[in-house]
Formats: sequence, structure tokens, C-alpha cells
Amino acid sequence: MTLSIRPATPADLPLIAQFIRDLADYEKLAHEVRFDEAKLGEKLFGPRPYAEVVIGEIDGTAQGFALFFHNFSTFEGRPGIYLEDLFVRPDARGSGLGKALLAHLAKLCVERDCARLEWWVLDWNTPSIGFYQSLGAKLMDEWTVMRVDGAALTGLAASAHA
Repeated sequence: MTLSIRPATPADLPLIAQFIRDLADYEKLAHEVRFDEAKLGEKLFGPRPYAEVVIGEIDGTAQGFALFFHNFSTFEGRPGIYLEDLFVRPDARGSGLGKALLAHLAKLCVERDCARLEWWVLDWNTPSIGFYQSLGAKLMDEWTVMRVDGAALTGLAASAHA
């Protein structure tokens, strides 16, 4: 069995879209998936890419992906990598592909002089939490995620002074 990680290309867009849908199904969040595939492709592969994607393959067959982008730590004075999505197809779990994808991102962090690699995990997803902890990841229990979207985002934006 040969594991490999490669950067995604625009030709991978349908595959990436399917991985996102499969991840949403696993996370019981399929009802929240509402992206337009063409717009997703523009944001990933257009003139100003907002995120990067790597594809994980086993024996040349795509079995998983990681979608990530840079954030920035003012305390460290350096960028970091935020892992938005990590997914390995169920029949490929246990193959080492998930660890290979995370190791690839860790290597990118080191090469790009990033201070950290971070991501969110649903609190009920104990198999993934255990897996991540086995790799040295730690829970950040002292932080609470905040979000503004939809009408609240539009309303907040409307209150900005030009």
C-alpha cells in the first residue's frame, strides 16, 4: 500500500465537493452544506485563492483530503495553518492516511515558519479526538468559538462607518 499527498488542482473540484458533502454527512451537518461548486472553485483556484487543498491517495486512488488556510498569531508574531476540513473515506480509515495528511500539514507549517497547526473538532466525535490526542494535539477547553453569520453578519456590516 502506497500513501501519497498531492496539491489539488482545478480538475479535482468535483472530488473536493464530494469530500465536503461526505464529511458533512459524517458530522450530521449535511443540511448546512449550501456551497455553489463554481464559486467554491473560484475561491480555491481563482486569482486570489482563500484556501488550499491537498488530496490523500492510497495506491493512486483519492481517499481523503485536507482543506486549510493561513491564520496569524499576534502573540507569536507568525502565521499558523488552520485546518478547516480533514476527511478520509470510511473504507480507508486505519490506513494511516489521516495521519499522513496531518503530518503533511505539520511539515508545511515548519517549512512556512508557522507557529502552529490548529482545527476544531465536534465534542461528540470521540474517535477523532482520541486520534488527534495520540498525535500530540491538545484540547483548547478554555476557548469558546464565536460566530456572526446570516442576518447578524449583514446587520453588523451595515453598522460600519465608511
